[in-house]
Amino acid sequence: MIEAPEALILAMQLNETVRGKTINYVIAAQTPHKFTWYHDSPESYPDKLTGKIVGNCTAFGGMVEINISPDTTLLFCDGANLRYYSPGEILPGKHQLLIGFSDESCLIVSVRMYGGLFCFTGNKLEGNFSNYYLAARAKPQVMSETFDLSYFLKLINEDRAQNKTAKAFLATEQTIPGLGNGVLQDILYIARIHPKTKIKELGEDQKKYLFFCIKKILQDIYISNGRNCETDIFGQKGKYIPFLSKDTAGTSCKNCGEHIRKENYMGGSIYYCPECQPLSN
Repeated sequence: MIEAPEALILAMQLNETVRGKTINYVIAAQTPHKFTWYHDSPESYPDKLTGKIVGNCTAFGGMVEINISPDTTLLFCDGANLRYYSPGEILPGKHQLLIGFSDESCLIVSVRMYGGLFCFTGNKLEGNFSNYYLAARAKPQVMSETFDLSYFLKLINEDRAQNKTAKAFLATEQTIPGLGNGVLQDILYIARIHPKTKIKELGEDQKKYLFFCIKKILQDIYISNGRNCETDIFGQKGKYIPFLSKDTAGTSCKNCGEHIRKENYMGGSIYYCPECQPLSN
C-alpha cells in the first residue's frame, strides 16, 4: 500500500518521466476488479483526459496527485500500482487504467487488493473518499518541515487522543495522513512502544522520542527508494527491509533475541517484540 515515503518517490519519478507529455489515448477498467474505486464512470476517463497535457505531480499523505492541464485531476491511492513503460516496451494485458502518450510511452495502473483511481475536475472529488483527500491536502505533510515537534505534541496531547492506543493514534482517522499500518510497525519497534499502549500512558520524553522515530523511519524508507514490498514506476522494489513484517514474524528480534509476535488487531495485523515493546497491564 502507498504510504508517505512511497508517495513522494512516485510523484518525483512521475515529474521526471511524464510531466509535459500529451495524452494520446486512455483505456479504463479493461480488467474488471471489484475493489477498484473510480470517480463517476471509468468510461468517462478517455473524454476527460485525451488530448490534454500532464502537469505537476504531487504527494499528499499516501496519495499521488497528477494535475492534467487545464483543470483535471488524477488521484491514486492505497493499492494502486503505477508503472511507466518506455516506447517499444511490451505492455501487460491486464490493468485498471492505461494512459498512452504521444511519444508512445505509457503509464499503466493496476490494483492489488484494493485501490483508488480517481479522475475529476479541479479539487471536486465527491463520495466517501473526499474527506480523506481533503484532510491529506490540508494537514502538514509528515515528511515536511511543517510537521515539526510542536505540531506533533499538539496532536498527541489532545484530549481525544488519550484513550487511543499507539496504533489507533498513528494510523487511523487521518490523524497523520500517509502514515499507515505498513510503516507503523517499525516506528513503534524503534520507539520501544507496544502497538496497544494507550497514549495517556506515555511520558513526555517517550512522546518526543516517538516523533523522532517517525521522522527517522520515514526518511530511511525514502532514501532507500521505498520498502521492499513496494515498487516504483519502473518496477524496481524498494531497498528498505522492515524490522517487523509478515516476513519476520516468529523470527528472533535483532535487538534482544525474543521471538517476534504477530496478532490480529483493529482489522489488521500488528507485529511486536514482547521484550523490547512490553505492554503495561
